[in-house]
Amino acid sequence: MPELMSGLEAALAEASSPSWIQRVHAGRDLASFADAPEAAEALVGLLLDVEDTVVTRQTAKALARAGTVAAIRLIALAVAEADDNQADWLETGVQDALVGPDGLPDIAAACEKLARDPEEAVRRGAADISMWTDDTRC
Repeated sequence: MPELMSGLEAALAEASSPSWIQRVHAGRDLASFADAPEAAEALVGLLLDVEDTVVTRQTAKALARAGTVAAIRLIALAVAEADDNQADWLETGVQDALVGPDGLPDIAAACEKLARDPEEAVRRGAADISMWTDDTRC
C-alpha cells in the first residue's frame, strides 16, 4: 500500500507541473485513482487544462479507458464546465479510448448510472458523453 500512496503523491505533484508532458503523465497515472477525492480534484483540473489541449485529451482518454463510474463522472463534471474547445477535446479523448486496441470500456453503462446522479451537472455531462459514444458503441 505505501507504494500506491507514493505513486498517487508523485502523480499529484506532476498534475501541477508547468510541463505539459508531466501533466499528461499525471492524468494517465491518476486515472486509476479516480475514486480518491484528492485525485478527483486534480483530474478535473487536468481535464480542463487551459494551457495545453493534449493534457485534456489524454486525461479524458485515460479516464474513459478506466471506464469506472467514478472515472466517467469526472469527465461528466468537466464537460459541464468546459468551453466549446475543451468539450471538443474531451470528446476526442473519449473517442480515442473507444477505438483503442485495449478493448472497449463500458462507458454507456457508467453513463446510465450517472443519469441518476444527484448532481445536475453530472447528469448533463453524462448525457453528452452518452451521445458521443452512441456513434461508436450502439
